[in-house]
Amino acid sequence: MTRYELKKVFFRTGNKIALFVLLAMTGIVCFFACSVPYTDADGVTRGGPWAVASLRADQKKWEGILDEDRIRQVIAENKRITDSPEYLSEDVTKNNIAYSWGQGIMEIRELLNRAFAEGFRDYNYYRANGLEEADAPQFYGNRIMLLEEWLRDEAADTFSEEEKAYLIHQYESLETPLYYDYMKGWSQLFEFAPTIVMITMLVLGYLVSGIFSGEFTCKSDGIFFTSLYGRNRAVLAKIKAGFLIVTIIYFAVMLVYTGITVGYLGAGGWKCPIQINQWKSLYNITVGQEYLLILAGGYMGCLFISFLCMLVSAKAKSAVTAVVIPFVLIFIPSFIANINNPLVNKILGLLPDQLLQVGVALNYFMLYTVNGKVFSAVPVLLTLYPALTLAFIPGIYYTYRRRQII
Repeated sequence: MTRYELKKVFFRTGNKIALFVLLAMTGIVCFFACSVPYTDADGVTRGGPWAVASLRADQKKWEGILDEDRIRQVIAENKRITDSPEYLSEDVTKNNIAYSWGQGIMEIRELLNRAFAEGFRDYNYYRANGLEEADAPQFYGNRIMLLEEWLRDEAADTFSEEEKAYLIHQYESLETPLYYDYMKGWSQLFEFAPTIVMITMLVLGYLVSGIFSGEFTCKSDGIFFTSLYGRNRAVLAKIKAGFLIVTIIYFAVMLVYTGITVGYLGAGGWKCPIQINQWKSLYNITVGQEYLLILAGGYMGCLFISFLCMLVSAKAKSAVTAVVIPFVLIFIPSFIANINNPLVNKILGLLPDQLLQVGVALNYFMLYTVNGKVFSAVPVLLTLYPALTLAFIPGIYYTYRRRQII
């Protein structure tokens, strides 16, 4: 029965077109994710495998522990570049030559901009240019100091005392000095992950929306519900088919996307803490663990929204009504986000669209306090939505099996 339901889904012309669109969009996203430029010694920016290999070679020279000595070296190297005639020249080509010298320390230089910012929410691309080697000892201490100042002043009324203590504790719990390595493959993968996950979810919503409405569309519901197993095994077969469609297609797309992006750009840096790429994040995890969270969050988001589509389809007997659900859940939050209200923000932080962009959610200070205990948003999302998805199964089953024949 399950095989028959799967055949009905994949043999429909509209669904074949949807799968082709998904395949094409996956290729396009992979292309953009793998497009990494590199400026050579002549100031010419190039792309392709040579550019990737050159950038990796430059950044691997700085691999290691970001201790005080290494920070001093980076500051000294940056100062050497910014004091050079090429950097100070008004000739664009000479500026590009100077830029090419700093590609190896580019990621660490970005950390300097953030660590020595004038305020927690401030950012100045040229801040690192004004640093001296004597500033190196404050590199990690500034991260905590800027947070504490922000919580005392600008965010004084945003968080409770328990939440402020939680944030400070998370910052202080980060093991320092950090380990740095070339990780362009992962940073590019994370940047485009929300796009590929959302595209996949929209296609999955379209595919599963007709599973429970197909009999009504074809006017075969009378035969379906009067058959021997029409109101039990056949309904379970539809639910199982929806689960298999979501699981197989989602992981196939994500594995292809991961394999191409990381395979082309390199898998190095997966042991680095995410603060190398997300300096302000309160989550003390590695890049590899972030990838697993993104993979799990995207899967749970696709599963939840797809099962919701199936429930609506079973209830409304319409694929058109069901297929609107994914678009609503993705685009409505972007309009509500303009409302600057703490309660609205907390609600937005728990909507299913956050599961589709876990990598972005790791940058947010979205906290929830229950009985004096503080929880961050990502663990809450990954606990809440599996339970809600499981709750949909009996809802779909009993809604559809009790359908009356008209």
